[in-house]
Amino acid sequence: MTTIDYTAQPLLHVEGLKQYFRITRNYTTKAVDGISFDIYKGETYGLVGESGSGKSTTGRALIRLYDPTAGKIIFDGHDISSKLSKEDEAYLRMNMQMIFQDPMACLNPRKKVKEIIAQGLEIHHMYKDQADLDNKVNAILEKVGLSKEHATRYPNQFSGGQRQRIGIARALVMNPKLVIADEAISALDVSIQAQVVNLMKDLQDELGTTYLFIAHDLSMVKYISDRIGVMHLGYIVETGTTDEIFANPIHPYTKSLLSAIPKPNPKVEKRRIALEYNKDKEGVIYANGTIHQVSKTHSVLATDEEFAEWSKEKGY
Repeated sequence: MTTIDYTAQPLLHVEGLKQYFRITRNYTTKAVDGISFDIYKGETYGLVGESGSGKSTTGRALIRLYDPTAGKIIFDGHDISSKLSKEDEAYLRMNMQMIFQDPMACLNPRKKVKEIIAQGLEIHHMYKDQADLDNKVNAILEKVGLSKEHATRYPNQFSGGQRQRIGIARALVMNPKLVIADEAISALDVSIQAQVVNLMKDLQDELGTTYLFIAHDLSMVKYISDRIGVMHLGYIVETGTTDEIFANPIHPYTKSLLSAIPKPNPKVEKRRIALEYNKDKEGVIYANGTIHQVSKTHSVLATDEEFAEWSKEKGY
């Protein structure tokens, strides 16, 4: 089990990140609108929220598939917010990897599995000779539950779960410091989801990998995450440890998300009431809010009046 030192410098520090997309001359979509959070070495930080809340855009901006509109991103001491120097870009590509959402679309159908997995190692010359390269590919295939015989096959010869394992192998073969898992299990069957998440946890214990786990399935996020950030319409509205978010949600949006989780007990499920949240009806304007600390690790985006009201409901 990896021990996380929350007093150390965070592996990833994000401050005021904005990602805007200009759609027409008069209209710009604010996909991510000034979010800040830290991820520490060896932890899993879960980023949750409904579709369209800006989770995947955040992940893509962090790994610089998009150029951030504004804000600061410090990754392992390297400032990767603005134009990257050759050294910083090489460091980023070697030490931050992504597992994509769709296992059917993210693998090149014309390349064999060994070529797909070895691509990063070849680009960054992270091997001594061909035998060393083959050994690294075979070792990571074994770690993700596939065999070296699979190395010579093509992606279309595998099931969805197996393809996602290939995607995980491709991300982990370079032994990166941070892996961004963007809805990595949402396209898989429930039984396969559990296998893939258990695999990710095992690899984290073995290799000390740090994850940013982006998902909308709260029960899975609860199982894998150490801390959780709840995202809505481009803002992180609440953040805290997994226990704090599930046992003591403050923001009404977080409460509505938690109330939507089905209960395995039919009697309890029958009594479950799904809460509705409409920020316009409730008069919540995220841009007016500031970060309020509930505890050392638990914070909420709110105005002073909103925080006083939501805390009163909790009996503080």
